[in-house]
Amino acid sequence: MTSSDERQPGNRRRLWWLATFILVLFAVYSAGWFYLANRVRSEAGKVVATLNKSGIEAGCANLQVGGYPLSFTLSCDSLAYEDDAKNIAASAGSFNAVAQIVHPLSPVANLRGPLRTSVPGMMPLWIDWDNLQANVKLWYPLPRRVALQAEGLSGQTDPADDTDPVELFSAGKASGQLQPNNGDLDYVGSFGDLEIDADAIGGRVLPALDASGDVTLKNGVALIGTQVKSLRGQRIEIRNLDLSSGTARVTVSGPLSVDAEGLVDADLMIRIKDPKAVASILAGAIPEQKNAIEQGFGALALLGSEPSMPLKVIKGKASLGFIPLGKIKPVN
Repeated sequence: MTSSDERQPGNRRRLWWLATFILVLFAVYSAGWFYLANRVRSEAGKVVATLNKSGIEAGCANLQVGGYPLSFTLSCDSLAYEDDAKNIAASAGSFNAVAQIVHPLSPVANLRGPLRTSVPGMMPLWIDWDNLQANVKLWYPLPRRVALQAEGLSGQTDPADDTDPVELFSAGKASGQLQPNNGDLDYVGSFGDLEIDADAIGGRVLPALDASGDVTLKNGVALIGTQVKSLRGQRIEIRNLDLSSGTARVTVSGPLSVDAEGLVDADLMIRIKDPKAVASILAGAIPEQKNAIEQGFGALALLGSEPSMPLKVIKGKASLGFIPLGKIKPVN
C-alpha cells in the first residue's frame, strides 16, 4: 500500500468531521436566530400590553422579523404613540431596521415620513423627509453612538380643522450624532440649505443658512431616562457653534451654565467673518433695529474682516467686551 493510499482515509475522516462541525454550528446558529426572533416578537407584545394598561396606545403595525440567515431585520408598516392623559400623540410611516450578521451590534434603521406630532403648548406639526437613516453602535448599558442623517427635510403645521397649514422650514440635509463620553454626552451636528419661511417668523426674512455644532452636555448620561423639566442646574461646553450664509459667518465657543435660580453664566468667544454681511442679514431679520445693527457692526468692521470679542454673562448680566448688553431673565 502506498503512502498516498494510507493518507486518503485520514483525509476523508477530517473532511467528515469538518462537515459535521459546520452542520452543528449552523444548527446552533439557526436555533439561536429563531429564538431571538420569537423573543423580539414576544417582548414587543409585552411592551405594547404594558403601555396599554397605563392608558397609552402604542403600535408597530404588522410587526415582522426576518432576514434569516445572513441578517436580522425588524419592520413595521407604521408607528404610532398616543397618551391621552398627557395629550401627546405621534405617528410615522414604515420602519425598517437591519443588523448584518458580520456586524450584529451596528444596526441601520430607516423611517419613512411623515412624522405627525401633537404636544400640549405647541401647534401640531407635520415633518417629512426624502430619506431618514439612523446608525447605532450598541453596547451595554448605553449605545456607544447614535447617529441620524436626513435629506430633503421639511416641516409645516398640521391643523386639525380646515385651515391651511403654514410652511415652517426646509433643509437640504441635516445630521446629528450623540455619543457618551464618560459621564458626559457629546453632540455633533449640522444642517445645510436651511430655509425658514417668513410667515413662520412674523414676516421677517432670513437667507438660506448652514450650521454646524460640537457641544458637550455635562453629566448628560445621568439625565438619560429622566424627565428633565428644567434647564436649571445644567451645564454645556460649546466647542464650536458655527452659523453661516454666503460670506457671513458667526462662530461661538466656550462654557455656559444655568444655576439653581435660573440665572445664566457664560464665558463665550464670538468670532465674526465679514461683519457687514452679518449686519445685512440681521437688519433684514430685525428691521426695527436696523440702524443700531448697522452702526454697531460698522464699528466692528474697523477691527478687520474677522473680528472676535468675548461675550460674558455673570448671574444673568451680559456684556460684549466692555459694552453692557443688559440682563437675561431667569430661565425655567
